[in-house]
Amino acid sequence: MYKAKQLAGLSLALLLPGLGMAQTTRPATPATSAYVAPAFRLTLATALELAVRARAKAATLNQQVSVAVVDASGQTILLAQGDGVGPHNTEASRRKAFTALSTKTPTLLLGRKARANPDTQNLANLPELLLLGGGVPLRYQGQVIGAIGISGGGGAENDDLIGHAASMPEAGITTP
Repeated sequence: MYKAKQLAGLSLALLLPGLGMAQTTRPATPATSAYVAPAFRLTLATALELAVRARAKAATLNQQVSVAVVDASGQTILLAQGDGVGPHNTEASRRKAFTALSTKTPTLLLGRKARANPDTQNLANLPELLLLGGGVPLRYQGQVIGAIGISGGGGAENDDLIGHAASMPEAGITTP
């Protein structure tokens, strides 16, 4: 009888770890990629470098500019008013960046297309969109990861030119 109790105890001791593992085993689930997409995020350091490059291009045109950089979710990473640039340009640069991000299109091109097509003219009436040149999407490995907005550079075409100059091709960050 003592041996039977020993065997029962030994059997229970051998089964317990297996039962514990059975409790932690999870049922098979679909691959995570079906629910979560990988995302690239702009850093503050990158936003600062983009602003430096934009301001350097503006300087070649003898212009000071306001610069905004937004991330892929439209949140402002950087917002800077240029010396002597009107205060309205700061908000305009943020809205240009948001518009470029949201539409994945440079705002100079978007504005021109919207004015030429009766079906898209109402885009100009959406509260956050600003269809003036100077907003440029930022791409990394084919994904839009944010946008830059420029205002105060002496007109929509200059703002667009300055925004495109802020790309960082050595880091894989490009403007279309």
